[in-house]
Amino acid sequence: MSSEVGQRAVPISRAELAAIGSPVTAEDAVGQGDVPAGFGRGARSTTGRRIGIILLGLIVPALLLLGWHLSTASGFFKPSQLPSPTSVLAAAVDLVDRGQLATHILISTQRVVLGFLIGSVLGVVAGAVLGLSRVADILLTPTVGALRAVPSLAWVPLLVLWIGINEDSKVTLITIGAFFPVFTTLYLGLRHVDRNLVEAARAFGVNGLRLLTTVQLPAVVPALFSGLRLALAQSWLFLVAAELIASSMGLGFLLVDSQQNGRVDRILLAIILLAIIGKTTDALLGIAERWAVRRWA
Repeated sequence: MSSEVGQRAVPISRAELAAIGSPVTAEDAVGQGDVPAGFGRGARSTTGRRIGIILLGLIVPALLLLGWHLSTASGFFKPSQLPSPTSVLAAAVDLVDRGQLATHILISTQRVVLGFLIGSVLGVVAGAVLGLSRVADILLTPTVGALRAVPSLAWVPLLVLWIGINEDSKVTLITIGAFFPVFTTLYLGLRHVDRNLVEAARAFGVNGLRLLTTVQLPAVVPALFSGLRLALAQSWLFLVAAELIASSMGLGFLLVDSQQNGRVDRILLAIILLAIIGKTTDALLGIAERWAVRRWA
């Protein structure tokens, strides 16, 4: 009877021990019946299924392209209003021949990647601090929430005055756009981590940074990647506003310059490129998300 007095009142499974850094592994837990033997296998879709999903996802773009072609070929839209798909393709070929298209794409991608990475790191740090510290939450969350409501274009005049008309001001604006989605999702995720799981980890001597890295952050991996994907989308949105700041290259510049010169074909080309590149980068982040969820969540 006396040996039972020092035991924990809340039982913890071998799978939970593996999750908080115990020497017991997840494979050991499977053998003990705490985790189903087939756990995780259902998430691995076959190559054929993935190809089928991709093909189904291309149906709507194909229909839009067909409708676009028919509406221009029938004369429903004037070329000055909506150029044909072949005209847009010709505009792309012309920019390639001039050696400009690749430069526009690379410069914009570089700005987005830099701003996204910096904003994401800052968002993770701020979200972790405010999500774990009650004092920091009370002091800073109202201010951060107010800054989040400021439109992207409102930052442009201030950044020009403070930083100047250079690359730093553009990357800073994209950083602002990437910061808030990551901060918000991580902050809310940490505030809603299961308290029983945290207390169970502390009962095994897991505290401080180890508690954060082995229990709390793995618990919010799905929320964190949702924030990262939103931040990536925001980065591409803020790119256009950033390239309004005295740019001479980039897809945002191509949009504005084409509008000023009445080149609707190039405007459509820039929009299509932004959509394709944005979706590609999101897909790459989705691959990282699936790996992270299998690894930690």
